[in-house]
Amino acid sequence: MSAIIDRLLASDEPCIRYKTVVNVLGKKPGSLAEAVKNSARVTALLSERDAAGEIPLHPYAKWVGAHWVLPILADLGYPAGDESLVPLREQVYGWLLAEDHLRRVKAVNGRWRRCGSQEGSALRALLTLGLDDDRTPRLAEGLMKWQWPDGGWNCDRRPEAAKSSFHETLLPMRALALYAKRTGDRRAKESAMRAADVFLKRRLFKRLRDGEIMCPRFVEFHYPSYWHYDVLAGLKALAEMGLIGDKRCADALDLVESKRLADGGFAAEARFWHTGPRPKTGRSTVKWGVTGRTRMNEFVTVDALYVLRAAGRAI
Repeated sequence: MSAIIDRLLASDEPCIRYKTVVNVLGKKPGSLAEAVKNSARVTALLSERDAAGEIPLHPYAKWVGAHWVLPILADLGYPAGDESLVPLREQVYGWLLAEDHLRRVKAVNGRWRRCGSQEGSALRALLTLGLDDDRTPRLAEGLMKWQWPDGGWNCDRRPEAAKSSFHETLLPMRALALYAKRTGDRRAKESAMRAADVFLKRRLFKRLRDGEIMCPRFVEFHYPSYWHYDVLAGLKALAEMGLIGDKRCADALDLVESKRLADGGFAAEARFWHTGPRPKTGRSTVKWGVTGRTRMNEFVTVDALYVLRAAGRAI
């Protein structure tokens, strides 16, 4: 598949070149991190900041608020330690660590009802971007406190809800695994491993009771996936944790391989973003490539090649 690697390395998008060099080839980025920082896509992502460096919207405004922008920057390879991002961090802290926000987290039938994807996304982004400080452990502590007995998280307030959500478990797992790696916190590592079992025992996309596909959207590839789960996002997380060699990943890896296009790339089969009018939720300041089942999307392709390489499969 050297042709597809060469194609990605020749991309006009610095973020793709960075992700190919670092994630797929396992090499150092050199000057590519600065190229990412100065790229047109990153400039667009940050274009709605005001004079104070904030995005004048609620941090959770989809997909343009600070809560969404920081994790995407982290995923794209934005260089760590940029102080100009601190106002965005403060917006996120001001929301997630506010007393009135935390008071709304309730336990029902012994299970905390919390959208762990929110703290998880924030925690991982702050660690990756070098924006963590003495408040960051509060995000990790909250996640560990709210973890369900089966290893995941869920914000479903129905008393009968007793199983974790794939959507709400993926990002806390990634975040706590990174937090444990950075801090040596054994509780966080144990928490992340318990969360991994939520996915692994279901082969990442299959129901326990009959082995059928849990949800059709789980086997569609997206970029960005934001808070949503799909198989590629799950494999990417397990690769980061060093768990992609687990035999229970095999079915999901086979699925990825089955979706390879004739040119060696992979498609974004669906999307969660749009570039329409400002008031509509789900607005993006950036177009993330072509969507459809027959044409390669560079962002999906570089992630698919990363998980295949991590698993020791041909790329």
